[in-house]
Amino acid sequence: MTSTQHSDSGEGSAAFYHNRWFQLVFGIICMALVANLQYAWTLFVPKIQDTFHWTRAAIQVSFSIFIITETWLVPVEGWLVDKFGPRPVIALGAVLAALGWVLDSYATSLEAFYVAAVISGVGAGCVYGTCVGNALKWFPDKRGLAAGLTAAGFGAGAALTVIPIANMVKVSYTAAFFNFGIGQGVVIFIIAMLMVRPRAPKGVVASTRVSSCKVDYKMNQMLRTPVFWVIYALFVAVAAGGLIATAQIKPIANDYGFAKWTVNYFGEVLPLLTVVLSLDSLCNGFTRPLCGFISDRIGRENTMMLVFAGEGLALLGLMNFGHDATMFMVFAPMVFLFWGEIYSIFPATCADTFGVKYATGNAGALYTAKGTASLLVPLTALFVVKGDWNRVFIISAVLSFGAALAAKFILQPMRHRFIENSNKGLQEGAAAGNVPQTAAS
Repeated sequence: MTSTQHSDSGEGSAAFYHNRWFQLVFGIICMALVANLQYAWTLFVPKIQDTFHWTRAAIQVSFSIFIITETWLVPVEGWLVDKFGPRPVIALGAVLAALGWVLDSYATSLEAFYVAAVISGVGAGCVYGTCVGNALKWFPDKRGLAAGLTAAGFGAGAALTVIPIANMVKVSYTAAFFNFGIGQGVVIFIIAMLMVRPRAPKGVVASTRVSSCKVDYKMNQMLRTPVFWVIYALFVAVAAGGLIATAQIKPIANDYGFAKWTVNYFGEVLPLLTVVLSLDSLCNGFTRPLCGFISDRIGRENTMMLVFAGEGLALLGLMNFGHDATMFMVFAPMVFLFWGEIYSIFPATCADTFGVKYATGNAGALYTAKGTASLLVPLTALFVVKGDWNRVFIISAVLSFGAALAAKFILQPMRHRFIENSNKGLQEGAAAGNVPQTAAS
């Protein structure tokens, strides 16, 4: 280990922030601040449409571009983290995330919004991939929980700011883009200066309650395994329904007749949609550490089967009962409750299956499934006829139910065989005196 790496890892340093729990908290805060780039977007769409009179589908292409650039470049950003450490990558992400929203505040053409989406997407990916990868490396004993807490920052972070952003959007959506973009970017940049390279904590070993691979697969090796593509397909199937809800929840509420509804929320009269978005974010964040914690104990695939089936039921519930305002406020958050856990379970599953040494890049490669799923978001406009979202809900529910069955009856035996064979090969190589190409860190 070089002296630079030694300093960055914090070994031999008494600085409080080199503690793995502080590093986890820093990652959670960064994730919460960058979350608005995705989860607050739906608040801006109607204002942009009213201002420029573009079609909803054309505007939502910007959302898909953001998700694609946020996710598909994470493997590259993960490689940079492994090479240079988390600090410079998160700092770059802070600058790009701020710049993207500042450009949105000045945009007067679809092309300008699309360019801003590319920039902010790269920034969000820098932050997201780095923080999740750090959590997996710092906590080999609690991968599901650590990844869940980190991802919860992204899922629930918007709950803290959705009301002030919604209020500012009413006055000026351009001011909301500019002020929150600058504010979020500055704070993330400051926190980036406190981030250090993960190291294996002394006396901490991987959990024995879930199957774990002792061989560390590099990204190019991982991509050649069939089990990776099964995990990837499940990620896409479940992510699609949640992303559609994320991007379209306001249009759905409008088509259901709730555009002007208000509710009394802890003594304050607020628009129904603002309250629903806040509850959505809270549920989206709460489920990530909860399901990560559960999966550390009952297994990844068992947890997947339960929550993916719950997602399908929540989507059908929103379709059948969501035209009632109270039921809309119940089932819309439930969709997020059963969807958000994919951002803790899948990274933990990836590290369990392919080792932790290259976890940042490997989890980043898997995270591109979110970008693939986002390609379906603009297509929803083709299935919505005169405010009828039933086709969209049915397709999303079928995908969720199918993923639940596939996780238990296809992925579980396939992944366990892969881990067993990998560990057996490592043991046989060690017995023969061979040094494996990649070994557990």
